[in-house]
Order: sequence, then structure tokens, then C-alpha cells
Amino acid sequence: MSAILVAREDPIAVVLLNRPEALNALNDELMTELVEVLEALDDGEEIRCIVLGGSERAFAAGADIGQMAEASAMDMYEARRIDRWDVIRRLRTPLVAAVSGFCLGGGNELAMACDLIVASETARFGQPETGLGIIPGAGGTQRLTRAVGKAKAMDVILTGRFLDAWEAERAGLVARVVARESWLEEAKSVARAVAEKGPVAQRLAKESVNRAYESTLESGLDYERKALYLAFASEDAREGLKAFTEKRKPEFRGR
Repeated sequence: MSAILVAREDPIAVVLLNRPEALNALNDELMTELVEVLEALDDGEEIRCIVLGGSERAFAAGADIGQMAEASAMDMYEARRIDRWDVIRRLRTPLVAAVSGFCLGGGNELAMACDLIVASETARFGQPETGLGIIPGAGGTQRLTRAVGKAKAMDVILTGRFLDAWEAERAGLVARVVARESWLEEAKSVARAVAEKGPVAQRLAKESVNRAYESTLESGLDYERKALYLAFASEDAREGLKAFTEKRKPEFRGR
């Protein structure tokens, strides 16, 4: 059985983690297949937003501890497992995480590598690695701190407590909280709204927001300005501006 389920609903795609017996624990096989699937979708022009989800019970309950338990420091270094989270972060296509149930450890780091999180009211977010004698290593100490601030990140990482969906939203980790039965459909609705906009502009906007997240204000403003000029060089910009003046819906081509 494939560890990844893919459904294309052009112009969006839905990618679901599929290890229900292990609460979608992120073993090497799943992560390798996930990266391959996402990169293939990212390479095409038809898909303009991707939804990444798990099951109603769990987005992903963390890394596969069984694979890690016997690993040495050199095993971890040579396997380059964590590089896969970096690949996902660098995708050009906007990525919406659809989170229901447990979103812990590497699963939380995977959700944070997406561009925004839509959470069921049942969602629980956490980084419980210190309880195993290790620390978050796929961005947990860095992205969580940037999302929710030092005090709450310290609380979550050092005590191992979980954030429920509403606290995660208030803290800035989650974009939207929805009813438990609507977690996937609402994420798909968000993805369709993203996909309606100009693809070139969306990719440039994504890069610019990430630059704000990762750099100084001066550097971010400089990057934003250059991205704006680059957007004006696209056919999409010509079409979008013309469609507005003509009072019609634009037909973006991603060029």
C-alpha cells in the first residue's frame, strides 16, 4: 500500500499521508515518496496549489522512532533525512497543510514547512522530542519560535505540552480553525482561492513573505521591491491589470 495518496483536482492537488496504523509516522519510505510526489506536482504548470494532509486522527504523530532508535550520529548525518523538510520548504507552488488530530514532532515541522495551516478543532500541535532525550531537528526550534514567540516555544519544547487548535491560532501558528468534519474541505477551499490568483505573482509573494520571515526588514523590503518589478514583466500582470479595467475575470496562464 502506498504511503502517499494523491488526487488531482486541477488546479489543485491533494496529497495525503497514508500510514494510518502508525498515525502517519514519518519513516524514510514515506518521506522519500512524499518529496518525489510534491516535486513532480511542483514541476507542472497545471497545479497551482497543493493541499498536504493526513487522516482525521493524525496529520503525523512524528518521526518513526523505530528507525531512529538504533541510529548513530553518523547514521543521521549520512542519511540526510532532514534535508527532505528543506526540499518541501523550497517548493515554488503554495502548500496548504490540512491538520486534523495529532501534529507532533516531525509532523509539526512538516506542517510548519508548508505556507499556511488549516486546522481542525481537534488538532494538537507539539514538539515532544526532549522527552526522548533528543531535540527537534527539522526546524522545530527555529520555525516554532518564529511563529509563536520565544516564551511559548520554550514552554512547548521544554515541557512537551501540546497546543490545541485555538491556542495555536491565537499564537500565530495556525491560519484558520474549522469544524472537525470540515478540515480537508476547508483546506481545499483555501487552496482553490490561492489557485485563482496569478501563479507568477503567488510564487513571488510566497518568496517575499518567506524573506520577511527569514531576514531583516531592510533586506526583505529590497527583495519585495525587486519581486514587484519582476511581476510586472509577466504576462499574468498584463492580463490581471487589463481584466480589472475591463471589469472581467482574469485568465491567468502562469507566465
